Parts: sequence; structure tokens; C-alpha cells
Amino acid sequence: MPAEFYFVPVGLLILASVLRLPVLIRKWRDPLLRSVSVVLALGGVVFFAAPPTIAKVNSFVGITNFAAPPVYCLLTAANAAIVSLTITWRGGSERRRAVATRWCLGGYGLVMIALCTLFVLGDAPVERLRDFDTYYATAPFLREMIVLNLFAHAFAAVVLASLCRRWSHDVTGVLRAGLLLIVAGSLLNLGYDVCKAVAVAARWAGHDLDGLSTSIAPPLAALSTFCQGIGFALPAVSQSVTRQWRSWSEYRRLAPLWTSLRDRIPETVPGTRIERFLSASASASASASASASASASAAGQE
Repeated sequence: MPAEFYFVPVGLLILASVLRLPVLIRKWRDPLLRSVSVVLALGGVVFFAAPPTIAKVNSFVGITNFAAPPVYCLLTAANAAIVSLTITWRGGSERRRAVATRWCLGGYGLVMIALCTLFVLGDAPVERLRDFDTYYATAPFLREMIVLNLFAHAFAAVVLASLCRRWSHDVTGVLRAGLLLIVAGSLLNLGYDVCKAVAVAARWAGHDLDGLSTSIAPPLAALSTFCQGIGFALPAVSQSVTRQWRSWSEYRRLAPLWTSLRDRIPETVPGTRIERFLSASASASASASASASASASAAGQE
């Protein structure tokens, strides 16, 4: 797969992370906001796993295939973050969410330790940038590492799809559409895992189906990330747009009152300047304050 398939999502995810940084700094205690920020950051880092980047990491460290366990661990961490985000996003009992999140992070933390340990125990003398999974599918310890990574990834996809599918039955509108997009992304992730697993199993049987792993699986992963990203963003964006629209509607409804008062007592009411880039809610508040001031002045004159 061309490197652009990796770097374009990286740019979009990094841009999204940067745009959310001011909000994260102001509301860093918000668990949902922290979870979203972690998912975006890890998503961007994971997609740096393009073959050219892997080659540079291996060359810089001086260890053949050194980048393999970090890439696997980052992918595992991203899976844990997405499942944790969904648990936090759904809400419910705070204690129940805390226990579920601890189990998720603890379990995937153990998986990452196991991945690194198996790589150290194994032997990978030939650098493989695109087909590490299938090339070392029969190598001792490395084969266990590859299978564990696929299992952890598939398990996260199943859990995420199950959580979002059940939740989608209880909601409607944009939130339901976002949840269904996440389910679709999770199913694409499962397709990625199936392609990888079939290619690895084919190597065990003495056959060569590496094309499933190197040509079909990566686009599925990219499409999965796109669907899940839109699914997570859609409800938040819709809520923000709706809130802004209501604020602007309120602001516009105050215009006749302000005009009437301004024409009636032009010398008494001080002018109120609304900044060009002021938020709609702030504009409405400023306009309402000005109207209240005008009403008070009018009452005083009477």
C-alpha cells in the first residue's frame, strides 16, 4: 500500500489533536475529553507505521525489525483506548465504568508486555517491512507474538462492535448514526484480522497467501479508522452545531427589541459592539445585556 495511505490519516489525526489541545488544557479533568484526546494521539502515532518509517527506526536503532514490537504495542494501546473511550462515552455508574476501564487497560497492558517478551525470545534476522506477519509466521516465539497481536486486535473489535450495537438500540438520530459507523469500522477491523489470520495460517500449511496480508488488509484498516473517526466525531460535531444554531437564533430574535429600544432612546443607551469572532452564545448574552440596559434606561426616563 502506498505510504500516502498511512500519512494522510496521520495528518488528519494530528490536526484533530492540535485543535482539541486548548479544550483539553481547560478541561483536563473531563474523563471523556481525555479519552478522545488519547485515541486521536494514538491513532496518529499508529499510522506512522508506514514501511519507510519502520525502515528508518530499524536503521537508527541498529536492530533488525526493532520497530515490530513498538508498532504492535501502539496498535494494542489504541485498541484499549478506543474501548475505554466507548465505556466512558456511554456513561452509567461511575464505579462500574472505573472497574471496566481498569480491566481493559490492565489486560491490554499485560498483552503489550507479552508482545515485547516474545519478540526478545524470538529470532528475526531478516528485515521485513511489509510482510513481517507472514514471513515469521512459523518462527518460534514470533509466531506466538503474531497470533497474540491478532487476537487482541480482534477481541477489541468484537467488544467495540458489541457495545456500540447494543447502545444504538437505545438512542436515535445522529448519535445512533455515529454508533453504527463505529460498528461498521469494527467489522472492517475484523476483516483486517481475518485477512492477516488466513495468510498466517496458510504459511503454517505451506501455502502462500501473503497478498491477503500485504495488499487487502491495510486498506481495510485505513477504511476502518476513517469510519470510526467519523463515528466518534459525528455526535460531538452535531451537538456543537446545534448549540451554535440555537445561540444564533436567540441572538437574532433579540434584534427587533434592541432596534426598537435603540431608536427610542438613542442618546441614553450606550452603543454595544459585538465582536466579529465572538461566539454566538456570547453575542446573545451581550445583546441581551444591552437590551436589559436599554429597558432599564427607558424605565428610568418614564
